[in-house]
Amino acid sequence: MIDNIVLMVTGAMHEREVTELLDKCHPLGMFDSIASLGAVSNLRELHRIVLVDTPISAYFGECFRDENLDEVNVEILRNSLYKAYLKDFFRLSQMLGGLTATVMKEILYFEADRRAINITINSIGTELSRDDRRRLFSDFGHLHPEGQRDLAICSDFEQVISVIVNNSIYPNILQKSSEEINLDKVFYETEVMKCRYMFTHQFHYGIFYAYLKLREQEVRNLMWLSECISQDQKYRIVDGVISIF
Repeated sequence: MIDNIVLMVTGAMHEREVTELLDKCHPLGMFDSIASLGAVSNLRELHRIVLVDTPISAYFGECFRDENLDEVNVEILRNSLYKAYLKDFFRLSQMLGGLTATVMKEILYFEADRRAINITINSIGTELSRDDRRRLFSDFGHLHPEGQRDLAICSDFEQVISVIVNNSIYPNILQKSSEEINLDKVFYETEVMKCRYMFTHQFHYGIFYAYLKLREQEVRNLMWLSECISQDQKYRIVDGVISIF
């Protein structure tokens, strides 16, 4: 739902047709008033007119520091909503207790760290301040708080890599030189590994989360295969396909 909202708002800013945008929305994130997103002009209208009755309405409390809708603020909106959603999801998983809490803690810690790293990389060289960057980080994860503090002051990609490899949880996640690193692939491979591990346990709800994430990776694999075939670059198939099991 969060990605659908950002897609619709960004498309409206670039004067794209609503019907074209709706075709690109994820079916699981659809709601009755989604077509009205193209008519809003600021964040308060977005919440008051369109999203007030949706499940993510409660997450808008920390998204009103700047009401204007431009590309920077839309990305801040996306990351603020995901931060609130992850916090809520993490709290729910820990309330369930038992093995569910254990396996979900690890996978959600990883997701919080991945988002913090991606936010840092995408905001390097932009007008987003260090304080604003840090406010978008989740308040949990293996990088919280020391690693997040270091990420907040990173000014280039090399510094980000240094923060990752110096963390005790991720010492061996990056085996190549920084020029050869495809962080997205590294993160997807790590996520698949953690989801596979969840299948080795029984009687926990985390298995549903792992199944969904592995299916999403299957879709990414198929999309990569299709692109390589359509562009007659079959030799690149191995660069993007990640084995599920």
